[in-house]
Amino acid sequence: MTARQSVEVDTGRGWRPVCRYADLIPGRGVAALVDGHQVAVFRDRAGRLYAVGNLDPFSGAHVISRGILGSRDGTPVVVSPMYKQAFDLRSGACADEPEAPPLPVWPVRLAPAPPAARPHRPPVPSPERP
Repeated sequence: MTARQSVEVDTGRGWRPVCRYADLIPGRGVAALVDGHQVAVFRDRAGRLYAVGNLDPFSGAHVISRGILGSRDGTPVVVSPMYKQAFDLRSGACADEPEAPPLPVWPVRLAPAPPAARPHRPPVPSPERP
């Protein structure tokens, strides 16, 4: 991975860049506006990426990106900073209240690395012929 690689979210109409991978602090989230939707993007300590809706369905506030990452029974979750419900980062389901509406989930990836720039080399003069 390079510092220039970006994180992308698939909106169903193509991959959209969100931020640089190096800018995501492991265990913390960021909020991004992607095609009119607030998306919370996370990088866990193992480097895995997740993207879920940023709207907490219990409080109505866009705060999921400020939640705490963790796990429940081996399932990666984010805990809302409002009323502390845990949401599965893979499915969006609420671990505390299964009947609650799930968070939307988007496919997320580390974009392919851009090609390395080639250093500019001036042309080598050809030897003069007699």
